[in-house]
Amino acid sequence: MDNAQKEPLQSSLRVQELIYGLKISEVMTKKVFAVTRNCTMRDVQTIMKNNSITGVPVVDSRRVVGIVSMNDIMNALEKGAMDDVVTLWMVGEVQTLAEDMPLSFAISAFNKFSFRRFPVVNKKNELVGIITFRNINMALIRELSRQLREMESLHGGPPERSDSLDLVKVYQLHRYDFENGGKASSEIKKFLKERGIPPKIVRQVAVASYELEINLVAHSNGGMLSFDINADRIKISSHDRGPGIADVELAMTEGFSTANEWIRSQGFGAGMGLPNVKRVSDEFAIQSAVGMGTMVRAVINLKKEKKDEH
Repeated sequence: MDNAQKEPLQSSLRVQELIYGLKISEVMTKKVFAVTRNCTMRDVQTIMKNNSITGVPVVDSRRVVGIVSMNDIMNALEKGAMDDVVTLWMVGEVQTLAEDMPLSFAISAFNKFSFRRFPVVNKKNELVGIITFRNINMALIRELSRQLREMESLHGGPPERSDSLDLVKVYQLHRYDFENGGKASSEIKKFLKERGIPPKIVRQVAVASYELEINLVAHSNGGMLSFDINADRIKISSHDRGPGIADVELAMTEGFSTANEWIRSQGFGAGMGLPNVKRVSDEFAIQSAVGMGTMVRAVINLKKEKKDEH
C-alpha cells in the first residue's frame, strides 16, 4: 500500500477512534429551548425563529413527552391552528439518548431512525441536551484539529523507536466471518511479544481481545474492535451495530448464551465470552441498548505488572 492509499485509511481509523472515545454529553448542545404542554404552536414558532432552530422538545417536569419540528409548525400554519397547544401537534413517541452513552450510539440512532435530532437525558430521565448530526460533525472536526496541532508541535522531534509500545489500531469485523475471526487478537499478541511484554500480560490481552472479536462475529451484526496501547496500559474496545443486549446482568452470567444451533456447531457460544473478558481485565465496562448495539471496554494495566516483577 503506497502513502496515497495509507492517508485516507489512517484518517478513517482516527475518526473511528474519536467516535469510540467521545461521549454524547461531550458533543450535545447543552442550551436547550424546551416548552411545556400548555404552550401554543405560535410560542414554538417564535422560539424557533428567534434562536434559528428547527425542533423544540416538549417537557413535563423536565421529562420529555414530545417534540415539535418545523414540519409540525408548517402543518399547523396550513390548518390555521397556530393557537393550538403543542400536545395536539407534537410527535409523542420520542426516542431519547442517554448523556453517558458513547457517541457511536448516537450515530447508530441516526442511521436507524429518520429523526434529525434526539433529546438527551440524564440518569433521572431529565432533559439535559439535544444532539444533531451537525453537533457530531463539529465535534469530530474540533477533535481532529486539536490532534493535528499536537502532531505538528511534535514535528521535528526524534523519530519514533521501532520498539515503541504506542499503538492505535481498529479492526472491522463482519457477522459470521469465522474465517477471519481471531486475526486481530493474533496480530496484537505478536506485537506485544515482539516488545517484550510479560507473558502473563500477553495472555490476558489475548483472551480479552479474542473473546470480544468472536462476540462481534458470532453475536452481532458486525462492528469494530480497537486497541489503544501505551507504556501504561492496553485498552481494548469493541462496538457492534446491534442487536443489543436486553439484560446485561444476565449476559455477564457464566454459561448464558444466545447463540443459535449453527453457531454452536462451529464450536462457539459457550456463554463464557464476556465473563472471561471481565476476569482478565483490570478495568471492565459494558454499555448496551436494544436495537442500537453494545460497547465493551477492557483495560489491562502494564505498570502494575512491571512493579510486581521487581
